[in-house]
Amino acid sequence: MASSQRDVIDFSALEKELRTSVESEHKYKRENDAKLRAVSQGVSSYQQFRDMVLTCHLKPLDHDDKNAPRKQPWNPLVGPDIKHAVTPDPDYTRDS
Repeated sequence: MASSQRDVIDFSALEKELRTSVESEHKYKRENDAKLRAVSQGVSSYQQFRDMVLTCHLKPLDHDDKNAPRKQPWNPLVGPDIKHAVTPDPDYTRDS
C-alpha cells in the first residue's frame, strides 16, 4: 500500500488555520459584545454605535500605566539621538 501525496498532513498549515479561526472567533465575540453594550446604553446615533464597535479591541489604561516609562517612541522612524526638528520642504505648498 503506497502512500500518496494527499495522505501527508501539513501540521503547520493546520496550526495556522486553527490560530486564524480562533482569532476570528474572538474578534466576532468581542464585536458582538460591543454591539450589545452599545444598544443597551442607548447610543444616540449610528456614528457612536460604529465607533464603539470599531474601538472594542482597545483596553483602558491601568493606574500603573500612567507613570510607566514608554516602551515605544512616538515616532519610531526618528531615533532618540536626533535632536533637531525636521524642516518642511520649501517647495511644498498646502494649497496645491
